[in-house]
Amino acid sequence: MVTGSVVLVLVAALVGWAALPERKSWTSSDQRLTVLSGPSGTEPVDLDTRFYLPSGADGKVPAVLLGHGFGGTKNSVSDDAESLADRGYAVLTWTARGFGTSGGEIHLDSPDYEVKDAQRLLDWLATQPQVQTDAAGDPRVGVVGGSYGGALALLLAAQDPRVDAIVPLITWNDLGTAFFPQSASGVTTPGVFKKSWAGLFFGSGSSSADSFLGGNAAAAPAPTPENPACGRFAADVCAAYLKMATTGTPDAATTALLKRSSPAPVLNKIKAPTLLIQGAVDTLFPLSEADANARGIAAAGTPVRVAWFTGGHDGGSGPQTDQDRTKFLTAQWLDHYVKKDGDAPENSFTYSRVAGFSALDRGLVTNGYSDPTYPGLGGTGTTNVTVSGQAQEIANPPNGNPGALSSLPGVGGQLSSLIGGVAGDLAGQHAEFDSAPVADSVEVVGAPSVRMKVASPTGSATVFVKLYDVDPNGTATLSGGLLAPVRLTGLPADIGAAQPVTVTLPAIVRRIEAGHLVRVTVATSDQAFLTPPDPATYTVAVEPAVTLPTVVGTPIANPQVIWRYVLLAVLAVIVVGLVIVLVVSRRRLRRHDAPTVDEYAETPLVVRGLRKAYGDGFVAVERVDFSVERGQVVGLLGPNGAGKTTTLRVLMGLTMPTEGDALVFGHRLEPGSPVLSRVGALVEGPGFLPHLSGLDNLKAYWRATGRPLEDARFDEALEIAGLGDSVHRRTKNYSHGMRQRLAIAQAMLGLPELLVLDEPTDGLDPPQIAEMRRVLKRYATDGRAVLVSSHLLAEVEQTCTHAVVVNKGRIVASGPVDDIVGESPSVQLEVSDVAAASTVLSTLGVRSVTPDGASGLIVDMNGTPRTELVASLVQAGIGVDRVVPRRRLEDAFLALVGDNSRGSGDR
Repeated sequence: MVTGSVVLVLVAALVGWAALPERKSWTSSDQRLTVLSGPSGTEPVDLDTRFYLPSGADGKVPAVLLGHGFGGTKNSVSDDAESLADRGYAVLTWTARGFGTSGGEIHLDSPDYEVKDAQRLLDWLATQPQVQTDAAGDPRVGVVGGSYGGALALLLAAQDPRVDAIVPLITWNDLGTAFFPQSASGVTTPGVFKKSWAGLFFGSGSSSADSFLGGNAAAAPAPTPENPACGRFAADVCAAYLKMATTGTPDAATTALLKRSSPAPVLNKIKAPTLLIQGAVDTLFPLSEADANARGIAAAGTPVRVAWFTGGHDGGSGPQTDQDRTKFLTAQWLDHYVKKDGDAPENSFTYSRVAGFSALDRGLVTNGYSDPTYPGLGGTGTTNVTVSGQAQEIANPPNGNPGALSSLPGVGGQLSSLIGGVAGDLAGQHAEFDSAPVADSVEVVGAPSVRMKVASPTGSATVFVKLYDVDPNGTATLSGGLLAPVRLTGLPADIGAAQPVTVTLPAIVRRIEAGHLVRVTVATSDQAFLTPPDPATYTVAVEPAVTLPTVVGTPIANPQVIWRYVLLAVLAVIVVGLVIVLVVSRRRLRRHDAPTVDEYAETPLVVRGLRKAYGDGFVAVERVDFSVERGQVVGLLGPNGAGKTTTLRVLMGLTMPTEGDALVFGHRLEPGSPVLSRVGALVEGPGFLPHLSGLDNLKAYWRATGRPLEDARFDEALEIAGLGDSVHRRTKNYSHGMRQRLAIAQAMLGLPELLVLDEPTDGLDPPQIAEMRRVLKRYATDGRAVLVSSHLLAEVEQTCTHAVVVNKGRIVASGPVDDIVGESPSVQLEVSDVAAASTVLSTLGVRSVTPDGASGLIVDMNGTPRTELVASLVQAGIGVDRVVPRRRLEDAFLALVGDNSRGSGDR
């Protein structure tokens, strides 16, 4: 019991950030601030800012300066800003110079420009009456940012002692090593140019393209650049990129510029306690960048904590369980060091790895672990595996074409799953060295290493070393799409004369299961890097010992840990609940005179005496009786709290009625009932597996029904969805409207005889709504039927043949829409001459004539027949283009529910 209680408390803390109040507990204001920066501190630049203040704050509050990623704007971090404001912080976000609508040029976090801009923002915070200060001009402030914003946090803390704490995420230590990585120890040769990421980096600063570097699309188009070759980059930054992209090696000026924009030279000046959060799925800034930052800051005696998570530039923010953990760590760090609230965070190292899928949220979940001290990239222990293989010859293709495919910017870590689990190593261009299957599982946490020899007739070679986890079926997985680039010079032509070099591979967090083998691959090309243009043949050999760093971490409580502790209790509760439900259901069934199957065998839906009351006394449905016949599209209407959603939940067997029942083709709807195969439904909103494409989600759903694949009618469903090529994208990248359209298509798979839809047009744009109207009308042909719940009265009027109006749990009207509406008291006219038409109509005894646009009139007819109105206008020589009843169903609806339509919300 004690252990279970501790776990529950830990999880409550972990999800505290995610479970913040939904109410808006803050206000925000946008303004443009002009700050002075540049080498002289006198150059003005306009910055687009947003300031968040917690509502009802008692006195002054601490502040957070929140930076965005490269290519983003202040809007990119709005969610995080709102969460921090909810926690009681004043939050200042801004669009960095050169992006969005801010002025200036991009200087890559230059101390003279972007960093000085941030210093002036600190000055501004100190003048705000709501912000707590430590001294005049010194705000109590933490600095948080990801990628571009993370490096800014480090550089600002080194340059300005007013910063009280920083949380840099997925950022760099040295841009030179990040873009020219060299994985061979003791080699002074410049590394291999990371051309794909550099190109995207430069491209996202040259236009308003979406950012893969921790930002989102700009809020507004960027100003037209003066130099189309450089976009909004400063001239020296542009020249540096053009130079290194052309030659593949950095000259002295480029090296100096990259060093200027790197935290590496100034880490010893950082006195603000630092929480470094870095992603294990990141081919841009891998875990080694955070490791270098941690070592440099800790050397100066500054408190440092390191957290690795299963995400990054290639893996996004990671699974929800990891997001909860990193958000908790951030809040804990800021609360202690900035808000001065709570105990000092433990100086422990935390990390995570993917543990599987959650049946609850249908997404990846991670297990978190901690270690009392940060072990660096070498782990707290090592496991050695032995690989075998003779020296092998591999060919370097001219200009790197064709090239192997191990990672793509923004996709990297997910690439292996996208192309079937195997990265694209090409025949003749790579050598493989395999181990025997490992006897026991190995928890790899850190940077593996291997020693190898390379010989080249040209005296130099560029190779890429990879570590694969190969399962018993032969499927090889490259963790995070990560590899080790190696550029060597002074090589002999004979492998026998080659000297071994130690290659440190990128740090990973991976469990290599027992029975899997380890594979070391050495390749000559990779599409993410710039390789030698001349063809050549290298000879490579790998020494047998491969060192795998390990850490035996302590598990961190998360929802999966809770599940393990309370699983038996939950199962017991479920069993008891099922027994109670079965007993109650049997008693209810005995109370009803069950109709014969034949009586309603051809009626899609019959609802009889439906009532739903809850234990707290709330009655969601008082009494509902209606039917849906073949060929009908029936709209279920009612104000909030009327009982619509509860009625649909009962119909689909998602909740049990207190009284009454629902019959589908003469069968009572119960969970698992065979008649459910004749029903398609969208109730409770769409739910899809985020790692699968839209099409794969549909196929998985259909396979779960156990029916033949040819019966699914995928072509019709996909036509209904209207997603085009997006149906092949993962649903985690879908917008709300796209998910809604896919959910409707899923409900229509197999063209079921009864279709039940709850708010089907939610999230759709007007053209999609119009198409949905046509789809539903067509669908009810050939003996099928549709029941649709909607609050869009105009759509119900144009779509439905019949309507059921519910108010306060009772039906107040039902039948054909035309019968419910009756004769409309007003019409909408489109005429050729509005002024002349108004004069003619005013003589006919109508109550009012109101202009409606350039050619329209709204006429309250006051009993005058529509035919008389039209005839009078035509006789006067006025063209009548359109005559339609106005607000027909809305008028009837309001007349039926009146002013007593407010409920307590559907349950």
